[in-house]
Amino acid sequence: MAETGGRIRAGVAAGLAALALLAPLPAAPATAAPATDAPNAPAAAEAASVAKPGAAAPARADCPPEPAPLGREDVLAGMRDAVDSGFLWRAVKDGRTVYLYGTIHIAQREWMFPGPRVLAALRESPDVALELDPTDPQIVARLQRAIGRKSGAPELPPTLKARLVAQEGTACVEPALLAGLRPEMQAVTLEVMSGRRLGLQPAYGVDIFLAQLARQMHKTLHSIETPEAQAALLVSDDPRKTARNVEEVLEELESGNGPRILGRLAKAWRHGDLEGLSSYAQWCECLKTPEQRADFAKLVDERNPVMAERIVALHAKGKSLFVAVGSLHLVGPIGLPSLLRARGFEVERVDLETASSAL
Repeated sequence: MAETGGRIRAGVAAGLAALALLAPLPAAPATAAPATDAPNAPAAAEAASVAKPGAAAPARADCPPEPAPLGREDVLAGMRDAVDSGFLWRAVKDGRTVYLYGTIHIAQREWMFPGPRVLAALRESPDVALELDPTDPQIVARLQRAIGRKSGAPELPPTLKARLVAQEGTACVEPALLAGLRPEMQAVTLEVMSGRRLGLQPAYGVDIFLAQLARQMHKTLHSIETPEAQAALLVSDDPRKTARNVEEVLEELESGNGPRILGRLAKAWRHGDLEGLSSYAQWCECLKTPEQRADFAKLVDERNPVMAERIVALHAKGKSLFVAVGSLHLVGPIGLPSLLRARGFEVERVDLETASSAL
């Protein structure tokens, strides 16, 4: 069997899976609370997740616990005790700032709360941009159409279908949760959900919390990609390609490599380990073949110039901007900091008191 790009796809799919699983998201309240009180509404995203019927099937004794709804006091305590995680850059041009914040799409509960410096950057920015705005019902609806199973689409080969069903049981996922998704999204969603055994929950995705918080703080939110473009990275109308992609992800799940890589990426993010993140290609064991490298280029590298152009266009409208995207988009010679520097921005990394430096 070939080495696969499944673990790369899982990183891209995490945000899509979180949106698909949590949708429809509740609307943010019409009035924002004071700055220290602002996060009471984002807990609605978590509550929606656990309230959704059939989200998991805890038939196995070793199933991970479901994420608990967060009350007002839980969120206020989380914000009070938050430590900065991830990676933050400041890019300045024409007297206006673009903050580039590298996120993780699935996280442990305490990780989703922004620490002091990330929160300060968010407060300073009137506009907020994400890969996709999860608080926009139209974005969510378009995403669901893009990743939804097409009527009359061919079934997976029986052996692949049986392996997929087996992984549903291993991941403690109710089949009804995946039934409406295209086969590739079923597989990558299972890989994302495998992170729950490490405490990594789609319900605690950093992007979703930041979006809800920004909405409540009366920020203007933007999507710098489209649901259709993101979905096209993962799904295909070619039955042979669909089967191949599903098999790749299943191999990752069956070998245990997928969850292991998710865990290592999450650790690098939590501790602000830029060297560890930048050396992903050396330790992920997923870029050995020309096909794998082409997958990575499509899923990460080729998206960065498009994101950069959108960020530059938003910045040109005359406001400072807080941008939150998956952390792999911020590293290397074609990461967003480098691309903005090439477009005339003065770029520097912001030191964060991360979980590791706070110990």
